[in-house]
Amino acid sequence: WVFKQLYDKGLVYRGVKVMPFSTACNTPLSNFESHQNYKDVQDPSVIVSFPLDEDASVSLVAWTTTPWTLPSNLALCVNPELQYVKLRGKYNATEKIYILMESRLIALYKSDSEYEILDRQVHKLLFPGVALKGKKYKPLFEYFIQCKDKGAFAVVVDSYVKEEEGTGVVHQAPYFGADDYRVCMDFNIIQKDSVPVCPVDASGCFTAEVTDFAGQYVKDADKNIIKLLKEKGRLVHSSSFKHSYPFCWRSDTPLIYKAVPSWFVRVEHMVEKLLENNAQCYWVPDFVREKRFGNWLKDARDWAISRNRYWGTPIPLWVSDDFEEVVCIGSMAELEELSGVKVTDLHRESIDHLTIPSHCGKGLLHRVPEVFDCWFESGSMPYAQVHYPFENKKELEDAFPADFIAEGIDQTRGWFYTLLVLSTALFGRPPFKNVIVNGLVLASDGQKMSKRKKNYPDPMSIVNSYGADALRLYLINSPVVRAENLRFKEEGVRDILKDVFLPWYNAYRFLVQNVQILQHKDEGREFLYNENTVKESNNIMDKWILSFTQSLIQFFKAEMAAYRLYTVVPRLVKFVDILTNWYVRMNRRRLKGENGTEDCIMALETLFSVLFSMCRLMAPYTPFITELMYQNLKTLIDPASVQEKNTESIHYLMLPQVREDLIDKKIESAVSCLQSVIELGRVIRDRKTIPVKYPLKEVVVIHQDPEALENVRSLEKYILEELNVRQVTLSTNKDKYGVRLRAEPDHMVLGKRLKGAFKLVMAAIKELKSEQLEEFQETGTIVVEGHELHEEDLRLMYTFDQIAGGSAQFEAHSDAQVLVLLDVTPDQSMVDEGVAREVINRIQKLRKK
Repeated sequence: WVFKQLYDKGLVYRGVKVMPFSTACNTPLSNFESHQNYKDVQDPSVIVSFPLDEDASVSLVAWTTTPWTLPSNLALCVNPELQYVKLRGKYNATEKIYILMESRLIALYKSDSEYEILDRQVHKLLFPGVALKGKKYKPLFEYFIQCKDKGAFAVVVDSYVKEEEGTGVVHQAPYFGADDYRVCMDFNIIQKDSVPVCPVDASGCFTAEVTDFAGQYVKDADKNIIKLLKEKGRLVHSSSFKHSYPFCWRSDTPLIYKAVPSWFVRVEHMVEKLLENNAQCYWVPDFVREKRFGNWLKDARDWAISRNRYWGTPIPLWVSDDFEEVVCIGSMAELEELSGVKVTDLHRESIDHLTIPSHCGKGLLHRVPEVFDCWFESGSMPYAQVHYPFENKKELEDAFPADFIAEGIDQTRGWFYTLLVLSTALFGRPPFKNVIVNGLVLASDGQKMSKRKKNYPDPMSIVNSYGADALRLYLINSPVVRAENLRFKEEGVRDILKDVFLPWYNAYRFLVQNVQILQHKDEGREFLYNENTVKESNNIMDKWILSFTQSLIQFFKAEMAAYRLYTVVPRLVKFVDILTNWYVRMNRRRLKGENGTEDCIMALETLFSVLFSMCRLMAPYTPFITELMYQNLKTLIDPASVQEKNTESIHYLMLPQVREDLIDKKIESAVSCLQSVIELGRVIRDRKTIPVKYPLKEVVVIHQDPEALENVRSLEKYILEELNVRQVTLSTNKDKYGVRLRAEPDHMVLGKRLKGAFKLVMAAIKELKSEQLEEFQETGTIVVEGHELHEEDLRLMYTFDQIAGGSAQFEAHSDAQVLVLLDVTPDQSMVDEGVAREVINRIQKLRKK
């Protein structure tokens, strides 16, 4: 049905085109299929001489990386406007007179001393390529000498000849190159109705016309052709050339370009409509729409939909022997009516023998032998899967375009493309609304994963060693979800297990163990969580983690609604670290009941609430570990608080709703500042190799915002404990401690924007005074060497100058917001205390043994 609609719209035609051809599959490929599997290969690179008929001592020299096309040579092409030169060279120890492009002398000679430019006496050192037009030359081979009477073996001109590579003279084998075919058609060297000079069969072997190489596979014949050219004295230079070359995506064999008669769907006329429909789709990541896919659509070519294979869906065209009468069939009923035969199967063996009487007196019409390109079927999927329009018409029209589609980046030239082409041609609409594009998972060496190369670990071995969830999260939390490629590394899966699952599972286990301890100590007390009746905690850390969790749920829902997996999963993974390394670790005593039963229950309810929410958020990504946790957690949930009818599995539950009443951005900001202070203090301790067990006298926290410092004051006890210091000093007075601002440029952003001026601007940035940077902090803009810079261009840092004559010996570290000074002055009493704590710690470890 889809094909019949295209045919009725005049979008189907038969033509001869030079197309990518798979010799392994014996069939042409479409232009987008040929771009799916490029590889770097080493091919022969030869320069060959073509003596002129008018003077055999003078030769044009042409370069090619496909020697196998030389037996089919029918012309030479030069650029009409670029300059050419005649010279005598000493190449291969023999003097020869050659003509080539002046800017491409480097293709033959390393220095000026290796050649002598001729015709100096008439001051005609250079001449445009058009001066060579029409000159006849001696063929390399005699296989198609009869074509000389029809204008072959002459110089033609076209601007596609460039000066970036080769000799500026391009040999023309019109049935093995798209430009060759076009140029030779323009100069009437070949005609549409002439017998093609195409002595290569469907398997890529030379036919009987090429007597010297008949039966040889073209790529294998390269070396024999080069050998024969050398014997004939026509080989000027031979080497190898590394370049990117297309391979068949099915057979992984090199493609050749070959002229074949094919059936095409017109695409080029609707490029603007394709781009318009593409603009209506929401792509994630969005750069794929404009760059990768958009650029591909701009250069869309007519689609070769026929394949010369047996297996496949038959193209429903019945034609006369001269192809002048064509009947396109759009349904089984129509075929039965026209052929007079009952049809039950549409495969080739069931319909190839069917004929249709001609209405033009041309006898019986027979089906064309070709089958559809399988991508035509893929592109027809939305309609074919529901048997539209013969059935389910309303269902399709109500559900079209599709809400969502997800596939790999390679499908910008595959499924995404064919869906869009057919949908645009049929209905003038895009086939989908939202698209998620993932990158490709490559082997650790950056190559495509290959069974033949065995360059990847057995997936089941990975699953058995680390679990399916670890593999899933590793992939979902990788560049793949940003349409970038990932080099798969087993240690990456192992790190997910070590850094995410184990801490997360330990927090869950810690909760369950302490609930059991609580119930055992306080017999008769049952721990049942009910979010509707739970008491509000007065503990600031409880308030913080509950608020942080609700902010996470809010973020999760907004980003998932925008299909941005690449922002959601990293945030979830980071949350595991925050929960385990901050909330649980800093509240262990409370969770163990050391601060009393009521406070313990409050902390346990808080941790339960967070873990339960976390399990529901993570369930789509890590379905197995969340199910395991849930089966235990659900025994601790008050049945009266459950809204879902079926609670057998976590995958039956709805995502948690955002509780705006629990969100407190002020507390979140305060704890964020607290975390910065503690992390900066730890860096100083590590830098000075002072273990946390050894107490220090003072930490000074400097921040520009008095309100932020006031918020941190309520968390002062955590700073004292985590950094093991005697005193915390909060200050906005930078001058008192010799603190000033400095700026670091974003090299990548500014380098790309400023280009040559970057070095001058970078030097000026380093000279900016602290006062200037403070103003920049307030306004968000600053002019440096005539260039306006913004917040994203500069990174501000605090620096610290030790106060001369001061008794305290401070060490400093900062981020963009806060500066931490840690007093590391040696103090014997504190050293003694640190040693005592170390002794206690080691004794406790020995007891455990």
